[in-house]
Amino acid sequence: MNGPIGIFDSGIGGLAVARAVKDLLPQESIVYFGDTAHLPYGDKAGATIQAHAIRICNFLLKRQCKVILIACNSVSAVAYDLVCAHVGQRAAVLNVIDPMIDYIGSQFQGQLIGLIGTQQTIHSRVYEKKIQALRLGIQLRAVATPLLVPMSEARFTQGISLETIHNYLKNPALRYIKALILGCTHYSVIKTSIKAFYQHQLSVMDAAEVTATYLQRFLFRHQLLSTRLLAEDHFVASALTADFERATHIFFGHKVHLERLLV
Repeated sequence: MNGPIGIFDSGIGGLAVARAVKDLLPQESIVYFGDTAHLPYGDKAGATIQAHAIRICNFLLKRQCKVILIACNSVSAVAYDLVCAHVGQRAAVLNVIDPMIDYIGSQFQGQLIGLIGTQQTIHSRVYEKKIQALRLGIQLRAVATPLLVPMSEARFTQGISLETIHNYLKNPALRYIKALILGCTHYSVIKTSIKAFYQHQLSVMDAAEVTATYLQRFLFRHQLLSTRLLAEDHFVASALTADFERATHIFFGHKVHLERLLV
């Protein structure tokens, strides 16, 4: 099927997912929307996040996307069902939480797992509910880490604060965990620092590769795989920030065409 894959996030976090998708499925065209004018999503009310998600999905539908991939944990947590209902049969809708739940269920039965994410994602308890539904004896310890989102966004221009990262990871709730879920796609840009904190002795999982593999299986199963690249990738931001422009260059290894569009 020839339509592009639409991917959206509040900012740069979803770029890691987009890059993983492109690496695995180079024949697929991507339309990426970073809602940089409204980030971060994680500290906003659920209704506000839902309104942003619907507007972005309308934009992606106008671009004839065959799949809309929600590359944001906060949106996946509070707006996925609404987005599915709104989009209907016009496109398939995927999120970044279900692929991670599938992966955890296959790898960490009976173990203690940690989760860090935004206030919205943690308070929704969506990971906890989905992991409990697996009935595999997996225990989850979750910690909200809201300061990591703006720090991740500024990673490419201002550096990062290891002290902030370490203060969160020292939370007693995360003691004795066997793996850590990065429950925000923004955290992929500080994954190396998180792994270093644990001296590379802990499995630190972000959504990018897990979601890309999940998407590949979904496209194959539903006969939606493209056989060849038919259009250039398209990157759109609601505000063209220096962080977003630099991040696209770093993630994709070359300068990409960026368009500013406030939907």
